[in-house]
Amino acid sequence: MRRPLLLLVALLLAHGALLAVRPPGASVADDSAGLDIGIVFDVGGRGDKSFNDGAYLGGMRAARDLGARVRFIEPGEGSDREAGLRSLAAQGMDLVIGVGFIFTDDIQALAREYPGIRFADVDMAVATDPAGRPLPLPPNLVALKFREQEGSFLVGALAALVGGSKTVGFVGGMDIDLIHKFEAGYRAGVRHVCPDCRVLASYAGVTPDAFRNPGRGKEMALAMYNQGARVIFHASGSTGLGVFEAARTTGRLAIGVDADQYGEAPGFVLTSMVKGIDEAVYQAIRAVQAGRFTGGVRELGLAEKGVGYVYDANNRALIPDTVRARLDALTADIIAGRIAVPSTR
Repeated sequence: MRRPLLLLVALLLAHGALLAVRPPGASVADDSAGLDIGIVFDVGGRGDKSFNDGAYLGGMRAARDLGARVRFIEPGEGSDREAGLRSLAAQGMDLVIGVGFIFTDDIQALAREYPGIRFADVDMAVATDPAGRPLPLPPNLVALKFREQEGSFLVGALAALVGGSKTVGFVGGMDIDLIHKFEAGYRAGVRHVCPDCRVLASYAGVTPDAFRNPGRGKEMALAMYNQGARVIFHASGSTGLGVFEAARTTGRLAIGVDADQYGEAPGFVLTSMVKGIDEAVYQAIRAVQAGRFTGGVRELGLAEKGVGYVYDANNRALIPDTVRARLDALTADIIAGRIAVPSTR
């Protein structure tokens, strides 16, 4: 079995898919210091300026601050994802991280096959019992999840309060439960502050390719702007780049996702609903280093500062002080449990 695995790693290296990042000052021969961490990216890969780039930043921070040796794999087709995870596990990594729900089945199977290797999956789809309780995971696997609906609620309220229209839009990537959480929270936030507002919603597709189709994103966004939407929130990976292009073309506003996406369309990005993917990845690595890694589900929301929205010098002029104060009050209400944000449509 070892020969095919070595061949796989060689092929990954030959095609530039495997990138090893070492802490400053560490040599190739110095394999005693720090942890060995493997990260496999999701669809869209590095440079999506969103989900994958957040995981990359978390890994780079671990390399810089914790002395970790981090190996990144950017898979091509679907089968490459399992192969990437398997190659890292076979190399005896201290932690193997899959970035995205699409790794759910493969990473659970590998966690059982390699009980001595720790695994983590960002946005893992965790099965639940009839009462809604998460079913047990292998003890060497942690699911890093977010309450995206809470941050989406805030940007929905913002879109309704400053959009100047009774119509707003939502562009989703793949039509799945994970992205429905964004839409559900967004709709709830819009209607909390504007009960008679209309929310237009479209999805780019039903396969992972829906997260990397900017042309489709622009097409859907233009249709919504033409129907009267003044603000569109996207949760669609690099498909959202087309939403930003539509915002520039029409002079309307868009809301980014996962990371601060102001730079994609300066002046046309109202805000971004950010997820602390970099922090979640970094903390998972840090837990391994500190000897306190535990399996199970770790979920981050507003209370844990795992989600939120961008408010800084770039967009301050677009958000009046009264609206900012309203959003602060909504945040406090959600954290205190006075507002229950739905996670399903």
